[in-house]
Amino acid sequence: MSVLRTSNRVRGFLSRRSTVLALLGAAILLLDLTRRVVSGDIAGSSLALFLWDGVVIGLVVGLAGIGLSMTYNILSFANFAHGDYLTAGAFSGWVAAFLVAGAGRFDVGDLFLLGGRGGAVDSQTVGVSVTATPVAVVVGMLVAAGVTAVLALVVDRAVYRPIRDRSGISLLIASIGVAFILRYVIAFVFETERLGVTSGAKVPSTVVPLLDVRITAHEATLVVIATGLMFGFHVFLQRTKLGAAMRAMSDNKQLARITGIPVERIVRLTWVIGGSFTGIAGFLVVLESGSISFNFGWLLLLLIFAAVILGGIGSIYGAILGGLTIGVISRLSLVWLPPSIMNATAFAVMILVLIVRPRGLFSGGTSV
Repeated sequence: MSVLRTSNRVRGFLSRRSTVLALLGAAILLLDLTRRVVSGDIAGSSLALFLWDGVVIGLVVGLAGIGLSMTYNILSFANFAHGDYLTAGAFSGWVAAFLVAGAGRFDVGDLFLLGGRGGAVDSQTVGVSVTATPVAVVVGMLVAAGVTAVLALVVDRAVYRPIRDRSGISLLIASIGVAFILRYVIAFVFETERLGVTSGAKVPSTVVPLLDVRITAHEATLVVIATGLMFGFHVFLQRTKLGAAMRAMSDNKQLARITGIPVERIVRLTWVIGGSFTGIAGFLVVLESGSISFNFGWLLLLLIFAAVILGGIGSIYGAILGGLTIGVISRLSLVWLPPSIMNATAFAVMILVLIVRPRGLFSGGTSV
């Protein structure tokens, strides 16, 4: 008992020391940032731009993180195919957007391939944007949500469900296999080159007074839709019977099963909602960036995992907060660091928070 008590005291001392050091470091950086703004080393508009960019990417990461967190919460495994669900949803959505925007004007095959493989169309000739072709954008987003939800259900039925009762490592390895299959099927169809999909020159923008930050219509669309979906999901969780059932399964799966909650129905609902949000997140990030590639979801997956872990793995609200934290901090790091190591800063912050608070900013669970 004395050894255990001593060990606990040592852990407590190290945790308190890490907390003090983390707070001290944050205070030093905040003071330095204030000094730079006051002295004019960095313009206030540049700082506002960093914050805005951080919120934009943070909302995308948070929205995609909801699906990953739900999967872990209900099924208790880390789905490494999640990033490629995001890619698949984005490609399907943009194919639909191109087909709607270019109907009757361009060859269907060229539109389907997004102008790849030497097609006769490109982003400028099709002219897809939220203002020029709003119907195409809405249809594309809905298709992205639907295709990703169906894909998640099919993969669960064919791959995950038969091995759901085995160890978590089996599901994890299976998800990595699914990720590779999806990624290279997409690469086979669309090739590996980065494709432009939006008409960037035609996207209107506005400058916010005082902040002197230019916000494009695509960025504003992303923020409004992502925020609306997050709020809507909060209402669903807290005000509906299905939301209550999901929270009950999150807290205690065995008890939920005994009390008559339809477990398989909740699992299917988890895949549908998580897949839909992931597909929409993929579509929106491409809308904002203007280009798409076969592996962009895989590259974003690391940031999504970082957000989910930072917020508290299994916590829906933690995933949202973690995404915003990752986005803002990674962009603010540009004040001191070169862009090439911007994402590394986000992971460093995640590690630091986990040292101070091992279970993340939230303690897990959708009811938080």
